[in-house]
Amino acid sequence: MSKFGELIDVEIPVLLDFFTEWDETSKNMHAVLRDVAAALGDKARVIKIDVDKNKELSEALRVKGLPTLIIYKNGEMKWRQTGQLDANSIINVVEQFI
Repeated sequence: MSKFGELIDVEIPVLLDFFTEWDETSKNMHAVLRDVAAALGDKARVIKIDVDKNKELSEALRVKGLPTLIIYKNGEMKWRQTGQLDANSIINVVEQFI
């Protein structure tokens, strides 16, 4: 998981989206997160993580429901929520950590 540590140990907020291709709510979030990434530009990073391909990481972070959104900054978890949100709500949360 050293790669994961490198991903989250940065000075800008990193929004992780834990999803699966077979979960309809997860798929619905793809367009929302694209809008979030576009709105935030280089002030934050949005990373999608397929739980089926990253079982060890998902289990380590105790991801149970989908989609699960987690924000890290400087290697520390700052915020976490499971379930669907709209783009403006996510942007507002991420901006608190910029």
